[in-house]
Amino acid sequence: MQHNAVIHRYAEIGGHRIFLREAGPADAPALLLPHGYPCSSYQFRRLMPALSDQWRTIAFDWPGFGYSHTPEPSSFGYDFDAYAEVLEQVADALNLRRYTLWLHDYGSQIGLRHAIAHPERIAALIIQNGDIYENVLGPKYSTIKAWWNDKSAENHRALEEAVSEEGFQKEFIGEVSKEVGAKVPPDLWKLHWPLMDTPVRRAVSVALMEQLEHNLEWFPRYQAYLREYQPPTLIVWGPQDGYMPKESCLAYQRDLPNAELHLIDNAGHWLLETHLDEAIPLVRDFLSRVSL
Repeated sequence: MQHNAVIHRYAEIGGHRIFLREAGPADAPALLLPHGYPCSSYQFRRLMPALSDQWRTIAFDWPGFGYSHTPEPSSFGYDFDAYAEVLEQVADALNLRRYTLWLHDYGSQIGLRHAIAHPERIAALIIQNGDIYENVLGPKYSTIKAWWNDKSAENHRALEEAVSEEGFQKEFIGEVSKEVGAKVPPDLWKLHWPLMDTPVRRAVSVALMEQLEHNLEWFPRYQAYLREYQPPTLIVWGPQDGYMPKESCLAYQRDLPNAELHLIDNAGHWLLETHLDEAIPLVRDFLSRVSL
């Protein structure tokens, strides 16, 4: 196959029908790309062919997202631990033994759980707007914090209303300038929302927001992993992010003083949509030095 062609397929993994995107030589150093909310592996569709001449890139949809199947909640946990198990199962099914892990949004919480469980597998980390420091959470957390502090029906309704086409649109372009927002394709919410607009998937999305409160208990564990293992790390960050502003990025220097850190001016949470040309040289240079 052409190495820059992204191959799309389904695989039965861990009892789930998982949708996968793959590009690059099968024997090349691997980059594993777990996605964030409210998106799917679609968010990596342009990154993957830009790297596939030298690296094997793998992205997939979590159960309950994108084109992967949606198990009944009685048979799947739909929490960060359950998703970390899926990440391990995907790596095992693809015979990945050592790889670079991309950490973004919810994928950072899931990915770091995986790294803690299997530090020997992690060749390096690339962090793109993934928060693990409680004292620098951005102002957009106010809606979720209101629910944490007062679990009233009114506060919960705000979480439910965020899981909508309008809510998705705000996630993708809510903090960036009009000029930068114009670079974000509306496909991200126009095409993804119909996939998510089912009773189970809406409930799953709300539940994941609820669980962020308990996920705070994991933040010190994530930080301890970074301090202990000091994985080679590239941080590529869009500071125009209501959840994860510049301060959330700089906080990583507490535990990873040798990390390579790049703030991309005017970029936001979805910088791969708007500033890919600036990110790719940084990623390629880093991977060329750390891939094993």
